[in-house]
Amino acid sequence: MKVYTKTGDDGTTGLLYGGRVDKHDLRTTAYGTVDETCSALGLARAELDGHLHDEVLAVQRELFVVGAQLATLDEHWDRLDPGVSRVDVSMVDALDGRIDACVERHPLPQHFVVPGGTRAAAALDLARTVCRRAERYAVAMDRAGMLPDDTPVRYLNRCADLLYVLAREAEGTHLPSREDQAGA
Repeated sequence: MKVYTKTGDDGTTGLLYGGRVDKHDLRTTAYGTVDETCSALGLARAELDGHLHDEVLAVQRELFVVGAQLATLDEHWDRLDPGVSRVDVSMVDALDGRIDACVERHPLPQHFVVPGGTRAAAALDLARTVCRRAERYAVAMDRAGMLPDDTPVRYLNRCADLLYVLAREAEGTHLPSREDQAGA
């Protein structure tokens, strides 16, 4: 199998279950930014071990589901499988529990956090900001009537929240104090 197909040489790309759109289309921008989030999380995961490593890997796998859904024209959404190629409400709800468990393990700071306390936390914060950008594009798709439901938007919103709390946990005892941040 060859990596190149040459079908995109005209500036278009194929979608899951059919259809082609411009590579600068809002849809490709949204799912491409989800892909960027997944790659940024790869940087974080390379710096982690234990449950944080596993949590990030789980998020990366879930982002493939989000990307698949965003890469599918709404007329083909009936072909998507919940949890495999379509985000379902249980995936969004599960993020709430994962966020709560993380905050219980490591309470959040009560001040603004300057990213960079550790390499892993910095990578998670980078992934969080890319995830927020993906969320903005997904919201734009929703506002443009390109999403039959807003579940991918809700997932990305909650995912960015999870990445924030995971970054704080990854910083652990290395969390800068207010004095450290004021002097930065």
